[in-house]
Amino acid sequence: MYSLNDKYGPEMILQVYDQKTCMQGVVVVDNTALGPGKGGIRYVTDITTDEVFGLARAMTWKNALAGLPFGGAKAGIRGDPKAKNKEEVVRAFARKIKDIVPGKYIAGPDMNTGKHEMGWIADEIGTRQASTGKPASMGGLPHELGSTGYGVYLATLVTLDFMGIEYHKATVAIEGFGNVGTFAMKFLSEKGVKVVAVSDSRGTIYDTNGIGYDKLMRTKATRGMVIACEGPSCKRMQPHDLFSLPVTVLIPGARPNVINSRNEGTIKAKAIVEAANIPIDMETEAKLSKRLVVMPDIIANAGGVISSYAEYAGIGEREMFKLIESKIVPNAKKVLELASEENRTTREISLRIARERVEKAMQTRNGK
Repeated sequence: MYSLNDKYGPEMILQVYDQKTCMQGVVVVDNTALGPGKGGIRYVTDITTDEVFGLARAMTWKNALAGLPFGGAKAGIRGDPKAKNKEEVVRAFARKIKDIVPGKYIAGPDMNTGKHEMGWIADEIGTRQASTGKPASMGGLPHELGSTGYGVYLATLVTLDFMGIEYHKATVAIEGFGNVGTFAMKFLSEKGVKVVAVSDSRGTIYDTNGIGYDKLMRTKATRGMVIACEGPSCKRMQPHDLFSLPVTVLIPGARPNVINSRNEGTIKAKAIVEAANIPIDMETEAKLSKRLVVMPDIIANAGGVISSYAEYAGIGEREMFKLIESKIVPNAKKVLELASEENRTTREISLRIARERVEKAMQTRNGK
């Protein structure tokens, strides 16, 4: 357990339980050298402390790489996110972690949590700085504005530019049609990039002629699954079939480790832009990097946490999108260029830059 335990962290692991609601939760504060730990709350039935720890470490590097005054942290609630007592559970979780918020930990949206949950947390703890991604009525910049998907979109364009592929000639497959996947598709489609495959937990829809964003959004809203979208050239497939499609860019945007040693050999994409956190295990990612371009998660999906900082700093919606572009685009270009020049993986380059920044902050904090 906690195989990432090293000089960087974790600084704190807080496991909590509430007898009345049967709430089980955990917060991992990995490193606060650059500022309070920032990371979302994941609400799923099978969350583990190890998974939260890995995600907290990823946030340490992501925040450092984005140049934000945040450390790394993450939280998880184990339970059914569709349960009727969700608000009661989230508020119970907030009460249990109150002593470390916002000094050590600042909450944010993640899987199955959004603006409403962030509002409950801020209300329960009694300060707006307890969470980001809150409803606009609470002074928030909810992730429903599409900040993470916008960052993925920008990282995809930078990747295509690096590969010398014109946008209208590129094809994209997106795993996951939640907040991140929907906005990534929206922005890419508006730019003229053809999205040919989308999946959710029920299946994959594949159309070499391209999938209409508005039509798919209507289908998802009314039928609850992407495979209900109809068309003369649409093919319906299993969720995992999406990963082996012959596309220019594959965007994994849901759960961790969906690309691994078992399906690595089936990947036909020319590039992978990681919209989810840790969608590829590190060993498999290193192998894939030898034959295709990989844009790591700590760059590609940083739009959400950059938006969180904008909210924390009192920056408005329009300026928030400009801030995301000003940080993700140069970072993505720099990492791709250095990886090519030094014959290293983009992960190695990204982590080197992030570690240098964290180590410098740690030395300053320790008076060295």
